[in-house]
Amino acid sequence: MTAPTVSALQPGTGPISSTTYLPAEVDNVLWGRLPCATDSPVLSIAPGTSVTVDTISHEGILEDQGRNPEKFFAAHGVEEVLSDAVALAASGYERTFGVDGPHVVSRPIEVEGAEVGDLLAITVLETLPRVPYGVVSNRHGRGALPGEFPRGDEPVHSVFTPVVDGRGVIGPASFALDPFLGIMGVAVPGSERPHSVPPGSHGGNIDIRLLTTGATLYLPVQVAGALAYVGDPHFAQGDGEVSLTALEASLRATLRFDLVAREEAAARFGELAGPLAETSEFLIPTGLDESLDVATQNCVRAAIALLSARFGMTPEDAYAYLSAATDFRISQVVDVVKGVHATIRKADFAL
Repeated sequence: MTAPTVSALQPGTGPISSTTYLPAEVDNVLWGRLPCATDSPVLSIAPGTSVTVDTISHEGILEDQGRNPEKFFAAHGVEEVLSDAVALAASGYERTFGVDGPHVVSRPIEVEGAEVGDLLAITVLETLPRVPYGVVSNRHGRGALPGEFPRGDEPVHSVFTPVVDGRGVIGPASFALDPFLGIMGVAVPGSERPHSVPPGSHGGNIDIRLLTTGATLYLPVQVAGALAYVGDPHFAQGDGEVSLTALEASLRATLRFDLVAREEAAARFGELAGPLAETSEFLIPTGLDESLDVATQNCVRAAIALLSARFGMTPEDAYAYLSAATDFRISQVVDVVKGVHATIRKADFAL
């Protein structure tokens, strides 16, 4: 099936919902690494400010796909490719394929007044698809079944996925889109930029598919100003992301950046060691580790601590409640550090 003939959302064109706009120009992004404390912010904003950010999917621009998105997508019948993706691929941006990560992320956004110990709250206000197609890829040595897929000698198998009537199409299957950003994070201390693949206490590549429009991600601030960033846009993902990537495709995202002061954060959430998400329905503590067993244990501990701080539950009651009423979901199993997240229903505590 060829790509639908729908215009791409090129830089600076179409709806831009915030008065503060960050296009994905070459000088505004990092490719394969995440910000650290010594990176200069590309924007400085007051808490409560909304920012519209153009994001670029890495699929179609990577070296094992030719680092030529016009040629890559033309082979699938695409007539219009995002100009910022073309510019980045052709820019001579220095990176080492196989050493640096694949993801394109924004350079850091400073949130004025953010201090270590505060929480940065990133709320997703809007996600607009920039193209009517995406890509799902599997690479040798990666994914849930390394050594089995991709079949044959090809280093990467990329499945071009058109969007038809608002649904992704792969073979005989079509499925609903639910766009989100796989990477949202804060800068780490020091002068070494982290690899973009493994998530951590800084957030980063957490790939939690519930972080759609209306959701909020809370992150413990690690450096003054927080130095927030986003990237890794998805049109859809299943829990687990087993192939290696999900439906990767560029988005224009509008996000609000708020601060929760240390004292208020402790009262609302306890002492957070890592990312915590919230939707209208769920509180979503997380657990991360290279071992899926340990990631699950870390998530259970985080959930117990959250219930104790937020609702005054004893650890024993919290542990019992989680077993009786909460789903623990695999966020992803493909990013070196595996992720588990719990979905605690807020309605269960609306007494």
